[in-house]
Amino acid sequence: MARILPTSLLLAGGAACCLPASAAISDTISPFISTSYSYDDNLFRIDDKAPGFDGQRSDTSRQVQAGFLINRPIGRQLLTGQVKWSRVYFDHFDQLDYTGKDYLADLEWHIANHLEGHVGASYSQTLTPFSDLQSSDRNLRTIRREYVNGGWRFHPSWRVRGGFSRDKYTYDSIVQKISDRQEDATELGLDYLPASNSRIGIQLRHLKGTYPNRANLAAFGIEQGYEQDEVKANIYWRFSGVTQVQLLGGWVKRKNDLFSGRDSSGANGRVTVYWAPLGKVRFTGSVWHEFAAVENSLITSSLNNGASLAAAWDISAKVRMDAQVRREKRDFSAASGLVLPNDVNDTTRTSSIGLTYAPRPNIQLGINAFQDTRKGAPIINTGSYRAKGASLSASIQF
Repeated sequence: MARILPTSLLLAGGAACCLPASAAISDTISPFISTSYSYDDNLFRIDDKAPGFDGQRSDTSRQVQAGFLINRPIGRQLLTGQVKWSRVYFDHFDQLDYTGKDYLADLEWHIANHLEGHVGASYSQTLTPFSDLQSSDRNLRTIRREYVNGGWRFHPSWRVRGGFSRDKYTYDSIVQKISDRQEDATELGLDYLPASNSRIGIQLRHLKGTYPNRANLAAFGIEQGYEQDEVKANIYWRFSGVTQVQLLGGWVKRKNDLFSGRDSSGANGRVTVYWAPLGKVRFTGSVWHEFAAVENSLITSSLNNGASLAAAWDISAKVRMDAQVRREKRDFSAASGLVLPNDVNDTTRTSSIGLTYAPRPNIQLGINAFQDTRKGAPIINTGSYRAKGASLSASIQF
């Protein structure tokens, strides 16, 4: 089980990541502050054929963040965490101004020589993306997560593991309260661990999703919840120091609480390849075929097919370039909570590029640009749109 690193959870343009310990005030607590200025020419992801709110589509925003990271060994245990506050201001659509909060705590525990795992919780409050619900009203999304997992290495080459997690999603907007949901996941796995630090395993997972605000909507064909059972291979293979492959894939069956005619099953999975042919250039490629939840007032889920490619280039000791392209097609007919015609889907393409300059180990300056396009499905209110934008950011860790 991989260690959860709070520094990886900082938002783009947020705080510096992976700084040396010498840059921190202490070995336990590392405060940080950051600011960013962003421009988006289609903030609400409005359909190309629809007028903008207040006759305007674009806006600029300013963000200020402050917080601290925690890294505290307690004997053989390790406590890590993050506390972060954000304040975001919009120049034109100032009704969207909000204060965001992010908290995370994780305890990596060890008992004797063969038992280890994690227990932790997180809380995140931020503005809900506008891609699936076009509205000029502020809609904050809160995600709460609790989890516990553990593994027993009963042989140098074998490990059995299990875990439980609960994710709870709630929304401010009255329109999207129908999408409030809770997902409980139980997991059990067996892994073979060769000396190469690879992993070959099998994983069983049960997922149960419930929608507490849909009790009176069954008569309108709105699904109340679902259960999903998975049997997947869980493989991480180090071909060399240059190439590693990760696979989580197998068979999934998704069953709806009320309308069994909408049940789905079939192959599901994701493959990720890490390739670093040169010391300063790294590539990460992924392909996936997975069920996923949808933040839409009409439907609950989709079957997604996608691919992405990301690259990082350390131009010098102080300058790094990052780029990414991504394409995803969502099929709503296969897994949604409504009875829909065949071939109801949308396709989203995104690309981004950025430069990061670190004049000192604890200071980062960044510039980023993105493009986002979608060919939508009007029948479920996911319109076609085009958007592009850019941002400037600065951060310092004490």
